[in-house]
Amino acid sequence: MADVYILGIESSCDETAAAVVRSGEKMMSNVVFSQIATHQPYGGVVPELASREHLRAIVPVVRKALADAGQTYQSVDALAVTQGPGLAGALLVGISYAKALAFALEKPLIAVNHLEGHIHAVLLEERQKENREIKFPVLALVVSGGHTHLYLASQRAQSWNYENIGHTRDDAAGEAFDKVAKLLGLGYPGGPVIDQLSTHGDPTAVKFSSSHLKHPDRRTARPGAKAPASEGLSIAALKRCATQDQGSPPALENRPRFDFSYSGIKTAVLRYVETHNLRGAIEARRKELAGMTKPRLEDYLAHCDPETLDLVASFQRAMVEDLVGKTLAAARACGVATLFVTGGVAANHELRQRFELDAAQEGLPVYFPSRPLATDNAAMIAAAAYPKFLARDFASMEVSAEAGMALR
Repeated sequence: MADVYILGIESSCDETAAAVVRSGEKMMSNVVFSQIATHQPYGGVVPELASREHLRAIVPVVRKALADAGQTYQSVDALAVTQGPGLAGALLVGISYAKALAFALEKPLIAVNHLEGHIHAVLLEERQKENREIKFPVLALVVSGGHTHLYLASQRAQSWNYENIGHTRDDAAGEAFDKVAKLLGLGYPGGPVIDQLSTHGDPTAVKFSSSHLKHPDRRTARPGAKAPASEGLSIAALKRCATQDQGSPPALENRPRFDFSYSGIKTAVLRYVETHNLRGAIEARRKELAGMTKPRLEDYLAHCDPETLDLVASFQRAMVEDLVGKTLAAARACGVATLFVTGGVAANHELRQRFELDAAQEGLPVYFPSRPLATDNAAMIAAAAYPKFLARDFASMEVSAEAGMALR
């Protein structure tokens, strides 16, 4: 079959991105325009500002992606765009532009789920390494600033199918990192800063309890059905998951779940700050760092006392242990053959190390995207669109943003 070049466009949150991928396997270009400087003064993403920045950046970003790939608008075979989930206004910028291009160029338009894109970021890089030995079923942990999900992924012919067996009940993991960093006066985005500072503190200094979810999840439980808890699963329930026919999954009420919750640990950090009188030091640190355009690690360390560094290290250790523990419990219960860990938080050094060590002890291969493809990008969107191109699963001109889009 002739090579297929797909132009991908991603604008779900605060990165405007475009990329060209050949036949779902070769990244020809990948351009990302970050809005961190725009949102930094506010300590988080401001949706209205994100939409305006996407409007400003999308045309030059797409042009550069085509130029870097040695392609033109006319030479690409299809256009792919993120349909959701994400910020509605931000998504609409990318979708409107992609629809206009597809209409003008008479090219197929492919709508892609952002979460599926993160999963295909791993596949894209493994295929570029000539690794075609991925074994199914695959368990994918998609963990980022807006998402913490566990998916069982299966492939039938060219199409992919996903079943969610766990998600966060409240804050996503990346959101918890950012909120704790903001609380401690460490700025935005907080995840990378906490990751760097954690090696300079004692991860056992502060004890955080892990979340135990006993009540049903209101988002998934049906009237009259008892939703399984993610803790205290019966042996019978685990066996049902492990021995199921992948083509005929059991009913939702019989499926063990492995949900996450991070609002509690965020509150625990706040309580620690209050009981240990850290407010004054936090405000002083916030003012000092606010006057720096791009603080370096040395700058953060100069304004963090040992107690704060211990708190940061302990927080990260608790987050990593929860993510790794629940993911590997799900992997054991469902008898998966391969593990993917993807999304922005997958760039965290300690998370990678713990997954590699603990998964190896269980004989479970684990794959991550490279750090540039862990965060939001358009190469993953173009890669995820390729199976849809082969199946001629094209979007109509009526397609619109779905801020809460589910992955199935």
